[in-house]
Amino acid sequence: MVKIGIVLGSVRQGRNGEAVANWINDLATKRNDNAEYEIVDLAEYKLPFLGAAVPESEQQEAEAAIKAWSEKIASFDGYIFIAPEYNHAIGGAFKNALDYLNPEVNNKAAGFVGYGSLGGTRAHENLRLILGELKVADVRTAVTFSLMTDFEDFSKFKPADYHENNANEMLDQLLSWSGALQTVRQ
Repeated sequence: MVKIGIVLGSVRQGRNGEAVANWINDLATKRNDNAEYEIVDLAEYKLPFLGAAVPESEQQEAEAAIKAWSEKIASFDGYIFIAPEYNHAIGGAFKNALDYLNPEVNNKAAGFVGYGSLGGTRAHENLRLILGELKVADVRTAVTFSLMTDFEDFSKFKPADYHENNANEMLDQLLSWSGALQTVRQ
């Protein structure tokens, strides 16, 4: 059994990512493969900016958020990163959250589900660079939702049917790599 975290990498109000995360979670869970899936919403972790001064009155809360984030992410064998594309990259809050990690994600696997004007593909490429440094193996197949064709009025999620094929291929690759990398971590 592998545990896969579906990490919702946007904290923006009115974000489209919740619907995308629920879609991939539903699809993955229905497959009944040897995996357990859990949505991890970055917005639930009030992480301070890495390296920024934290007022003394907020330090305990900040330390608790960092610890909770680290422990949650460490509990998984692999990840599906829900990555919206902001200015040709991942969002700042998502990058900040990844900067808090290192040994928690080493020798684990990741798949990408993106959305944006070009389906989040540039965010995926940005993630590949970041995750390479964190020793995370990313899989080739990604799921890419266009704001123009997969969202009505850029906000109501209505994915085209063909995305299910890409998602299943990505999940197959992710589960294979996540299982194989368990042996590396033992």
